[in-house]
Amino acid sequence: MFRKNETHLQRNIFSFQEELPKTQQKQLYQSEEYKFYELIFCNIDEEIFKDLYSDVESRPNAPINTMVASLVLKERYDWSYTELFKQIGFNLLTKTALGLNQIDEIPFCQSTLFYFQNKLNNHYIKRGENLLEKVFDRLTSGQLKELKIKTKIQRTDSFLAASNIRSYSRLQLLIEVVLRLYRVFREEDKERFKELLKDYRSQSSSNYIYGLKGSELPKQIEKIGDIYYRLIHQIGKEYQESKEFQIFERVYQEHFSEENEKPQVVGVKKTEELSSSCLQSPDDIETTYRNKNGKSSKGQSINIAETVNPENEIELINDVSVKANNINDEKILNERIDRLKEKTPDLDELHFDGAYGSEDNDKKFEKLEITPVQTAIKGRKAEVSITITKKEEDRYKVSCPCQSLEAVLSAKKYKAEFELSICNNCQLSSKCPTIKNKHFRTYNFTEEDYLKNKRHNSINQIPKERRKLRNNVEATVAEFKRKLNNGKLKVRGYFKTVLFAFSMAISINFGRIYRHLAKS
Repeated sequence: MFRKNETHLQRNIFSFQEELPKTQQKQLYQSEEYKFYELIFCNIDEEIFKDLYSDVESRPNAPINTMVASLVLKERYDWSYTELFKQIGFNLLTKTALGLNQIDEIPFCQSTLFYFQNKLNNHYIKRGENLLEKVFDRLTSGQLKELKIKTKIQRTDSFLAASNIRSYSRLQLLIEVVLRLYRVFREEDKERFKELLKDYRSQSSSNYIYGLKGSELPKQIEKIGDIYYRLIHQIGKEYQESKEFQIFERVYQEHFSEENEKPQVVGVKKTEELSSSCLQSPDDIETTYRNKNGKSSKGQSINIAETVNPENEIELINDVSVKANNINDEKILNERIDRLKEKTPDLDELHFDGAYGSEDNDKKFEKLEITPVQTAIKGRKAEVSITITKKEEDRYKVSCPCQSLEAVLSAKKYKAEFELSICNNCQLSSKCPTIKNKHFRTYNFTEEDYLKNKRHNSINQIPKERRKLRNNVEATVAEFKRKLNNGKLKVRGYFKTVLFAFSMAISINFGRIYRHLAKS
């Protein structure tokens, strides 16, 4: 049964805070932890989690605001779960941050916190609703309003967060998956397939491939492909409910194909035929593969957006999303643009790098009246700048370094006809993208070309002091990355990455507010 936790509001003369000497009391109430209690803990809306619990009269839930705040503190201070519970048990500052008033008060046990996270995950799977995101959104909305932070200008960036998994070669992965399936076999099936798997059973997958030569790998993959084929067709129905078999079946479909003309032969897919969504590890079935800027990663991609108005005294992260890392930044932004505008209706200028630009995004920016400011352009930079500006509906002005004129609408495209006499005397004519004909140099474009041109040139249309606003988003990314171990998370799986991302975003915003208040 759902019950709100309001016991922290009922502090009495017997609380440990009141038993401290006056000097220590003063230090406690000026501490970062007490500010965390005031700014974060007290503003966690527990009603968000009401649907996780039965509405029938029953045992009440563990305090939700304490569990959510504990997850934030865990990421803020880079604690393990063991360290978190040690802090809750013996650190008075941590108790204060979590609204605990009695020195012997332990609000929940470790299994309760794990159970709570499982409920969050199951709720997300069933309803597609991330409750921790709702906590973040409500906290941030209140903070933006309270601190009078202007949200008209924002910036966005992403980074790869690798899963805490072992890196497998293709053959090693195939062996590891089949060994894990073998371990869950009934005794009679283990005996039945003992001979078939004799080469692998006596050692680990890494030890097996260690003694192989590179030239032997293709034959070895063909060999294990035949084993996969036999197991799929001989024991498939008996182990369909097993997680190990489901992973085994997925790997079979990703790496092998059955040839129709030879039903008894399984074909090995070429390396280039394998998708980046293929299983990377049996320990994290959701992780994907991506190579970005020459660096490979197996995990998720975390995208953030934050305010960046020169008039603000403080900037806050106001949007976070976690996606498979083989989804391009431009597609992630396309999904978030509407959400950003919904959360901050006055948004009218968004700064990003070259990876976010796309035709679909341009159309959304135009519809939502947001000026996209792209700080870098993918591909080669045009040697002659052509600028297209919209005067009114269906009327465009086209400018080059030497001429400006109005375009006219032809059958399918707009057409600007530059004076040939002027073009002939232009030093840039040999590099010009216009098309030379008998009477003019012609430049043809569509509405989509105009939007792309507008995005590419928007950085030149804003004041110089705003042209480098995107750069410092790298510092925000670095705040997240400091909690990673050589780019790797300490957790595995999509939902654990979500917990990390939103807990860190809440923590980073709190840190900025705390420092701002302390300074002022």
